[in-house]
Amino acid sequence: MRGYTNSIRSFFNFSKKELNGIFFLFLLILIILAGPWFYRKLSKQQVYDLETFKLEASNFKHSGIRVFKLNEKKEALKAEYFEFDPNSIGQKEWKKLGFSIKQIRVINNYIAKGGKFYKKEDLKKIYSISETQYALVEPYIRIAATYTSNKFVKDEKQGKSATFNNRIPLPLLELNSADSLSLLNVRGIGPAFASRIIRFRDRLGGFYTKEQLKEVYGLDSLKYSQIQGRFSIDAGLIQKINLNTAGFEQLKKHPYLTYKQMNAILQYRQQHGYFQSIEDLNKVAILNKEIIRKIEPYFTFLPHDQ
Repeated sequence: MRGYTNSIRSFFNFSKKELNGIFFLFLLILIILAGPWFYRKLSKQQVYDLETFKLEASNFKHSGIRVFKLNEKKEALKAEYFEFDPNSIGQKEWKKLGFSIKQIRVINNYIAKGGKFYKKEDLKKIYSISETQYALVEPYIRIAATYTSNKFVKDEKQGKSATFNNRIPLPLLELNSADSLSLLNVRGIGPAFASRIIRFRDRLGGFYTKEQLKEVYGLDSLKYSQIQGRFSIDAGLIQKINLNTAGFEQLKKHPYLTYKQMNAILQYRQQHGYFQSIEDLNKVAILNKEIIRKIEPYFTFLPHDQ
């Protein structure tokens, strides 16, 4: 028993060096545990003023609105206003009217998805166009009759929607005398197509059949089927060339003849004399029946002195 007691005493018997180590260990633990309490007591808690933050945020927001309105006014001052149909003008015309690239993209997406402007106020539906901007362009908007001939309207008396099925036929547009503004009234023809049709017609001297529209650059069979019913042709307005007096400069404007074919015609006339009729062109070896058929409406064979 005494031996057991002595062993326990020897276990709890520390040297002076060991006691110093234990003391410093307890001191270190005490400091670590008390550290957070001292930190909270000594540090000052930061107080956030929510009302001040809200005021600063509001000022920032309104400053952005003021900048936007200022930029909008600057764009309006630079804009050039003219009469236009929002269904048919292109990016260049929208930009001239003071619209931004983003606004033009939104408008083009709307039209590409089948959207149409049936009345002036429809332009206000484009979310990127402000009331101020709409007010500036509104007096210049001209909606073609094409877009209003078969739209749904509200029957106020019956209180239900109705459709005008008895459409009034639109007048045909004579293709050889129409100007570009008249062509813009045809659904499916924008400024680019109108310009190409006019240029091609001027080179030809006029259209003798509506199918020639398919030869206009970019105007495919689908587009032709959409617009051909709106046109008529007066072949009497074709400007013909006298093949017995025409020179190379006059012939080279015609799109149906190549340079070699023009030279061959002039060489044949120089060697054999004046052409008497379209049949004489069969004697020019480089011309085949298809080419002769296409150019026949554009040439006359009057004597030199007529």
